[in-house]
Amino acid sequence: MKPHIFFIGIGGIGMSALARYFHHLGFNVFGYDKTSTAITRALESLGINCVYTDSVQALESGFSNLNATQIQVVYTPAVPQTSTVYQYFKTRGIAIKKRAEVLGAITQHQTTIAIAGTHGKTTTTTMVTHLLKDAGLNITAFMGGISANYQSNLVLGHADMPNHIMVVEADEYDRSFHHLRPHWIILTSTDADHLDVYETPQQLSDSYQAFVNLLNPNGVLIVKNSVNNQITSSGITYTYDLNLNVHYSAQNIRYANDASSLFDLNTPHGLWKNMICPLPGIHNVENAIAALALAQQLGISEVQARNSLASYKGVQRRFEIHVASSQLYFIDDYAHHPAELVATLQSARALFLNKPITGIFQPHLFSRTRDFKNEFAEALSLLDHCILMPIYPARESPIPGVNSEALLELVKAPKKQIMSAEAVLQFLKVQTSGVFITLGAGDIGQLAATIAAHFKLQIQK
Repeated sequence: MKPHIFFIGIGGIGMSALARYFHHLGFNVFGYDKTSTAITRALESLGINCVYTDSVQALESGFSNLNATQIQVVYTPAVPQTSTVYQYFKTRGIAIKKRAEVLGAITQHQTTIAIAGTHGKTTTTTMVTHLLKDAGLNITAFMGGISANYQSNLVLGHADMPNHIMVVEADEYDRSFHHLRPHWIILTSTDADHLDVYETPQQLSDSYQAFVNLLNPNGVLIVKNSVNNQITSSGITYTYDLNLNVHYSAQNIRYANDASSLFDLNTPHGLWKNMICPLPGIHNVENAIAALALAQQLGISEVQARNSLASYKGVQRRFEIHVASSQLYFIDDYAHHPAELVATLQSARALFLNKPITGIFQPHLFSRTRDFKNEFAEALSLLDHCILMPIYPARESPIPGVNSEALLELVKAPKKQIMSAEAVLQFLKVQTSGVFITLGAGDIGQLAATIAAHFKLQIQK
């Protein structure tokens, strides 16, 4: 009998992929999270039992009669160790492993492709997954977002068959990616973030270097050119950028009316003309260059790579266009770092030209808001109308003086205001035209689903 495996924070994007994986292997999978979400409901539809009460009573019926050897527990640092659920297992002497440790163990004896970077890793991971799977390669992929092509954050391959490849989104938070031993690395960016874990930007940079040092001696690093100047590697290195003086680059970039990006790709083996990436924005062209570079290095043909990229559908909450009518547009995006906000809003400007843009931003974490307040203000000043929601605390306690009101004072958008979630809904219910974008990594994603449903009904009337 396979053991019971319990996930503390099962609704997290990385945790839920692991839960799906172990359920597929036949484990008895359970989990706790503080709220029911679309992710946890999808897990429940598979037969995975989720509880939403941080109490001993919620666990007793399932685990009180089992001994420590029959239970494995996985947790995410997003859930504090003061949690009653965490303490329940700890006091019973049950080993509790971090998600990163478990993922590292799964991939340890597999050929592994790891995609890392402060920005771009989720889109690039889902692109790589689609390019490889669509080409018929035997892959298992753990993605940090819900792939629109597969409606999941997990793609299952056959690990017991030859030429199996693991594709993994490598998370820099809490140095999680140091548990991986990759054969291939794509590194998209090393911008400062998570300064609650890394006390200085240099510590984060050092952590990326330590990750690259884990590359197999015969491995390959595909790295954005600007990052390559900061990283050294003993493996084979290919650089990419919007620059002709690197191994892989894009030129003749333009945008179609359907929001897709077109470009010509320079490769070490010739020019691939008129590539179509079905996403807007220079940053997505860069993501596509990295994914295509890996595909070519793995032997995927130009024709196959071209067709696969053109059929790529994106990731939920990454510039996800929910409503597009002649008068009204509604987009939801996960952007929660200043550089991501800039990329998203610049993409919106390029797509919607002179249309006024209203952005509803929910800052994520008090520490991130404090550490990048000026950069956030500069990014949000790109909006015509900036609406700030209260800071989403996630794992953090409030920091005195750090709030949305203080951030709003620095924003220079023509119109700006603070709104609660309820006020945002009331405001948007009376809008009949314009471009509206929800932004952030907190529970604003759930709010966006409600907004999208309202707008869709409105344009059908």
